[in-house]
Amino acid sequence: MKPTTMTSPPPDESTEVARLFDDWNVALLSRNPARVAALYAEDAILLPTVSNAVRHNRAEIERYFVDFLKKSPVGKIIESNVMLMGDVAIHSGLYCFTLTECGNVSTVPARFSFVYRKIDGVWQIVEHHSSQMPESTAT
Repeated sequence: MKPTTMTSPPPDESTEVARLFDDWNVALLSRNPARVAALYAEDAILLPTVSNAVRHNRAEIERYFVDFLKKSPVGKIIESNVMLMGDVAIHSGLYCFTLTECGNVSTVPARFSFVYRKIDGVWQIVEHHSSQMPESTAT
């Protein structure tokens, strides 16, 4: 009799897309703007949380992350929603960033949308929108 091996089923594609945030967050923790920008398609659009300027390509996105990474951002997802449409996926919801500047720690609750396209078998961010929550959550 052959021994049986227990294996976990492969994650479904929506779980795979949701986990792309973890890859992005790890890239933030590297404090390397080029590593973060590499997760974006060459012609990606970024509408960032803490800047009024829209970034229109990977080079502009990398320049944004030069300053943003100085704040030592760490993201945590609060609510996650994934929609799949062939080679396009949307991951949206709520996240919170912890930022540290000059020893001062602050949190920024925000809404997010990552739009991914599978390019040469790899999910790349083609659009990323992040906006600070408009209503205070303090009670």
